[in-house]
Amino acid sequence: MIPKILLSFDIEEFDMPLEYGFEISPEKQFEIGKNGLDALMPILENSQIQTTLFTTANFASQYPAEIIALSKQHEIASHTYFHSKFETTDLLTSRLKLEEIIKKPVTGLRMPRMKQVPIQDIINAGYQYDASIHPTWLPGRYNNLGLPRTIFKQGGLVCIPASVTPNFRIPLFWLSFKNFPYSVYRTLAIQTLKRDGYISLYFHPWEFVNIDSFGLPSYTKKGCNGALLAQLSLLIKDLQEQGQFITMQQFQHNYLLD
Repeated sequence: MIPKILLSFDIEEFDMPLEYGFEISPEKQFEIGKNGLDALMPILENSQIQTTLFTTANFASQYPAEIIALSKQHEIASHTYFHSKFETTDLLTSRLKLEEIIKKPVTGLRMPRMKQVPIQDIINAGYQYDASIHPTWLPGRYNNLGLPRTIFKQGGLVCIPASVTPNFRIPLFWLSFKNFPYSVYRTLAIQTLKRDGYISLYFHPWEFVNIDSFGLPSYTKKGCNGALLAQLSLLIKDLQEQGQFITMQQFQHNYLLD
């Protein structure tokens, strides 16, 4: 069976500076998020790959034409309603708003900052899978070393964790991609892909535009001058030689059929 590559992007307002005490207006948050999405278009227009775009309803409402266009090739999934605040009702209202915009079912969820919410709340809101689990230890954020490392089903919901390596659960998320030497990251990613039969990687559009002036730590913005975008293009090329890019919706469907 051909290994599957689940590449996803969190399409959102660029509110990260607020975490570091740097004021940024809602208008600027939208602008940076949209600039990042524009920067990714050469990748997203590649007909040989499909991705999953976890989109806040707030962002999609601001740029509906762009989200509709992207939905023709890629999966649109929910990143709840707002990136900076959350209420349980946002699970349902974000799904309904996205479905209203793209005129397609929205079946997947990823919570902002991988926040954990009750499984039953996600099921009640009509989702079929959750991609909000990062099964590793991230100091100051979470410790999920006790959770399954690969896809599993819990309480009727399919859970698709972000990929970590089989040994030592080294995370392969966006921060690792920009801070590990590329050769090391590529080796770990391919080893994980071959071991698990799939790999789930996620990024944010705002990583790929200049965010030097927003008070962020250097490790969160490394490569934002264009180097990271070139590196992502190289990663996609290297992974294409190893497997097939599909959406999480497709992967979840195949998992339930097995």
